[in-house]
Amino acid sequence: METVARLNDSGIALTGAQRPDEAIVLFQKALNIEPENPLIWLNLGIAQQHTGEYDNALDSFQKALSINNTLDEAWLSMGLIHYERNQFELAEDCYHFALTQNDCSPKTWNNLGVLYFVQQLYEEARHCFEEAVALIPMYEEALFNLRDVCRILEDYQAAAEFERILSQYTGRR
Repeated sequence: METVARLNDSGIALTGAQRPDEAIVLFQKALNIEPENPLIWLNLGIAQQHTGEYDNALDSFQKALSINNTLDEAWLSMGLIHYERNQFELAEDCYHFALTQNDCSPKTWNNLGVLYFVQQLYEEARHCFEEAVALIPMYEEALFNLRDVCRILEDYQAAAEFERILSQYTGRR
């Protein structure tokens, strides 16, 4: 028997296996059974985002948030879509909403830092990358970003330190 939990788990696995079209079908089946489940709406939106169906994904995230507005992952995902569409103010708003729900999300801090970086707001970007690294000291992407923003800000000593940390980290692989 297909349960919502099984459909959701299978959909998550398919999305992770780069088969989001198949996942969408499963999430839609799950929503036929349990239409007010915000996590299913969230996972549907993530699968739709993977297929490039950004408008549908935004609708799914909005539906999830209308049921439970504390889902930081929905805010984060919407921010990424807006960022990819060069809608920077909307992206920033979404990232800030995500952080009000969970200020311990290194991914949100890093994404907000990238947003500031592309807008040449380097001090703000640095702060965000530092927050991400404070949460996960070996967060490779944030370390790269922090190193790069330190170089732009001409803080070469800090940039060298982050380069040293990165070389140790990548040397362990």
